[in-house]
Amino acid sequence: MLVDWRPRARRRLKEIYESIEERDPGAAESLVELIREAVITLAENPYIYRPGRVPNTREMVVHPNYLVINRVSDRVTVLNVLHARIRYPRENEN
Repeated sequence: MLVDWRPRARRRLKEIYESIEERDPGAAESLVELIREAVITLAENPYIYRPGRVPNTREMVVHPNYLVINRVSDRVTVLNVLHARIRYPRENEN
């Protein structure tokens, strides 16, 4: 199955990288690699992670602090990458 990323998800991953990179470049690189590798597994196992809090989404915990939100249809679409402490979903996302 094809996996693609929404622009917002790509921006968030870049923002996460830049935020961590200021303090620890190696940790930033490792985290981004971990997230990318986990997303690749969705091509073969799109339903392996839990159903999302927002209808028709799924949530992948790739690190204790980060979630990847995706939707499965004829492809897997990565919708967002969120820090676990962020209140999700926000009221306007339901």
